[in-house]
Amino acid sequence: MKYYIVDAFTDQPFGGNPAGVVPLDSDAFPEEELMLKVAAELRYSETAFVVQHSDNEYTVRYFTPKAEVELCGHATIATFAMLHHEKGLTGRCLCHTKAGDLAIEVGDRVMMQMATPQIVKTIDEPEEIYRALGAGDYTPALPVMIVSTGLPDFMIPIGDVETLNRLQPDMEAVSAITKKYEAVSFHVFAFGNDGYTAHVRDFAPLYDIPEESATGTANASLTHYLQQNGCIASAGDFSFLQGEAMGRPAVVNTRVAADGTVYVGGTAAVVAERMMVKS
Repeated sequence: MKYYIVDAFTDQPFGGNPAGVVPLDSDAFPEEELMLKVAAELRYSETAFVVQHSDNEYTVRYFTPKAEVELCGHATIATFAMLHHEKGLTGRCLCHTKAGDLAIEVGDRVMMQMATPQIVKTIDEPEEIYRALGAGDYTPALPVMIVSTGLPDFMIPIGDVETLNRLQPDMEAVSAITKKYEAVSFHVFAFGNDGYTAHVRDFAPLYDIPEESATGTANASLTHYLQQNGCIASAGDFSFLQGEAMGRPAVVNTRVAADGTVYVGGTAAVVAERMMVKS
């Protein structure tokens, strides 16, 4: 079984968010137990397993070291960037996932169409969320919401970039809250004055990911959240800086078309190609 290590949302190796990518030779996936073991062995937040059906049609499944998830933005970007760099794939592709079918634009930059954005819930009393983040009695100027473009994530505003980068969350509390609301992560953001739409951090300890250096789906949801709250234009190109506190800065690009369709993507760097063998 061949696998690749790909850093998504960066053009430099050892930046961005790493993912495992496993291109399968057959038209069927192996047993789930094996895919879980592979993901646990690679130890990345997500490993993508990809089956090719035709020149431009694929199915991708995503595994954390702990469980299968329906969709992972950075692992999707990593997968199609690998297919572009290693196998010459280019143009528009169809990607089947458990979260739905997605259009992928493949070139020097990979852009992924997201599911229709949805405001899942507004949190009227977010005090426990800020206590879990270690932010004390902070009162946000914008609402805390759960938003989904394929996966439900908390959108959590914080006062400034310095405060954002100092956060030391109580991971047990974050896990308990995300489990209670059936969400995936705490996606915490602050506005800077440096050309980025926002600076962000993402915590998903419920899925054995204490912090992630780049999250495509959550930043697509954040784009919709910011639009709904009047912070950005209804269409255009946006960029989010993530991973600063981890020493792995990543730039996640989003685009909103005139019809409201949300795309997320960026560049990626293939770090290694290896072979996993069964004794």
